[in-house]
Amino acid sequence: MDFKDFQFHHQVAAGIEAAGYATPTPIQEQAIPSVMEGRDVMGLAQTGTGKTAAFALPILNRLVDGPRGHVRALIIAPTRELAEQIHESIAQLGKKTSVRSLTIYGGVNVNPQIQKLKHGVEIVVACPGRLLDHMSQKTIDLSRLDLLVLDEADQMFDMGFLPDIRRILKQLPAKRQTLLFSATMPPDIRTLANETLTNPVTVQVSNLAPPVTVSHALYPVGQHLKTPLLLKLLEQTDTESVLVFTKTKHRAKRVGEQLEKLGYKAVSLQGNLSQNRRQAALNGFRDGTYQILVATDIAARGIDVSQISHVINYDIPDTPEAYVHRIGRTGRAAKTGDAFTMVTSEDNSMVLAIEKKLGGRLERKTLADFDYTVAAPKKDLEFVRAPREPRGPGKGHKTAKSGGAAGKPAKPAAANPHQSPKPRIAETRSAPKTGFRPGRTGNRSS
Repeated sequence: MDFKDFQFHHQVAAGIEAAGYATPTPIQEQAIPSVMEGRDVMGLAQTGTGKTAAFALPILNRLVDGPRGHVRALIIAPTRELAEQIHESIAQLGKKTSVRSLTIYGGVNVNPQIQKLKHGVEIVVACPGRLLDHMSQKTIDLSRLDLLVLDEADQMFDMGFLPDIRRILKQLPAKRQTLLFSATMPPDIRTLANETLTNPVTVQVSNLAPPVTVSHALYPVGQHLKTPLLLKLLEQTDTESVLVFTKTKHRAKRVGEQLEKLGYKAVSLQGNLSQNRRQAALNGFRDGTYQILVATDIAARGIDVSQISHVINYDIPDTPEAYVHRIGRTGRAAKTGDAFTMVTSEDNSMVLAIEKKLGGRLERKTLADFDYTVAAPKKDLEFVRAPREPRGPGKGHKTAKSGGAAGKPAKPAAANPHQSPKPRIAETRSAPKTGFRPGRTGNRSS
């Protein structure tokens, strides 16, 4: 099949040709005809399958000859990075048209967004929180909305946006076309789809199967040795562009800083960064300024970089579906890729779930020149308080205020057989937490 078979408007077709698109992906081939017919669509597809164009092209085709100056299409995405990625795709595919798109999200000055809305745009790509701000302040008019897209619906649910989505839906015109795309379909998302979509066409691609161009390997290791093992893997691997996943934003920041101190062109992408710094990190990873990007699952939802050679799971993901999403970042565009996952003994149940999802056992690997016997660091005894000698009666000795004559100690209280005696002093005091230290193999990594 060819994109010409969709019979797009000539201006949209010119944008497709300029972007170098030739053959549609399965999600595009299945979804585009239904969207162009005006049907509601529920699409199940993982990141990297081409679903952005699956809804962007029909939207452009619908708006190219229509009225201008007011919002006719609203696309809601969970993260700023994904919103920008969708906006860039629309700009690329629609550059031969005069359809205007605008991103709306928090973390940046709201005034430029208000000004652009006043001047008039046809497509808005928004994150839920800032969109609600505009709606409450009446700085956006959605009364003439024709089409709504909920992208990465499962991720919006994971981030706690479902109540915001419901608030937004209540304020939108009831008569509209609605598209919902999600990588997975948990019960809450299915309920939302049933409430939001009218007689939808369901499009599902590959049952969320991982790319066949990706090879997998598990690296069993103690939690305290993850960072040294990561460094060893990077030393022994011909890595062009590496995406490292961590479980938390704080760990992403620390691992990124550790790699940078050791001379790697590395940067982290996590929620504590300003939008400008997040965008600079993502752009630098795309253009090769940074060789390694350390990110969380949420931050990485907007990453669309075709040349990623390796995905390294510093922390195993929480679900098999999240694992498929992560490794789907590599092995794109007919290229091969590698997925390395560091696992501890506590990860066994998730490993089994992932293997069941993939339909086979994953290879376990070890590095011959890596010392796996290094013990976890013990708590620093420097701050341990030695037991104090009991003080006898004398100068400064306090006596009980009740019971007995002055200067005589009171009788000890009767022992309660049901209560353990309270210790008089703390026996130990934990050492303060420390971050990574370059060159130390026994550092904490969590």
